[in-house]
Amino acid sequence: MKKDDRYDVSGLTEAQFEPGSNDQVLKNRLGITSPQAMDDAEARALEQAVLELVGNYDEAHRFTAADICKIHKSWLGAIYEWAGAYRQVNISKGDFPFAAAARVPALMVEFDKAVLARYTPCNFNDRADVVHALAETHAELVLIHPFREGNGRTARIVSILMALQAGLPLLDFSVIAEEKKSAYFAAVQSGLDRDYQPMERLFAEIIERSLASS
Repeated sequence: MKKDDRYDVSGLTEAQFEPGSNDQVLKNRLGITSPQAMDDAEARALEQAVLELVGNYDEAHRFTAADICKIHKSWLGAIYEWAGAYRQVNISKGDFPFAAAARVPALMVEFDKAVLARYTPCNFNDRADVVHALAETHAELVLIHPFREGNGRTARIVSILMALQAGLPLLDFSVIAEEKKSAYFAAVQSGLDRDYQPMERLFAEIIERSLASS
């Protein structure tokens, strides 16, 4: 990820930048120094990972915290040496701090037991139940922000896999990457108060758009 004013990072290994990148690209296995080239590499890896992961989990699979780590590593393992491992640095977006790094392992254990165990496999018959399962799971995972980079996109992969369990098509998240980007981050913040309705509204729209284009 590019270094900019969106993130404050403290720490050692995971805070290192690729030599020659002018502190614009995280240290990586590919020696990439261009932010655009890294964006492209991550995007290509993400597309390939989704295709592979879709075939790895069936409609009866109960996702675990270990699966989340495997998903992250499947996507970014060829790019970053720390892929699939919980972060050891504290990060924030603007003045909004995500969970402290020291708390991440315990929070993921709780997330596994309280959220993943309740909502996966995501085979609910009622669409409203599916929407809520996706919204709560997504918001809580993003709030924990377990990895140094790629948390939002990892959460989207999990949402895609859960939606497939519910018989839905591959989800199209373009709406939150474009006109509703601010609404998305506000919905994540609402999760701090266990208010998942803003995220539910977004997922309801994502699902409708995905069905319309499938």
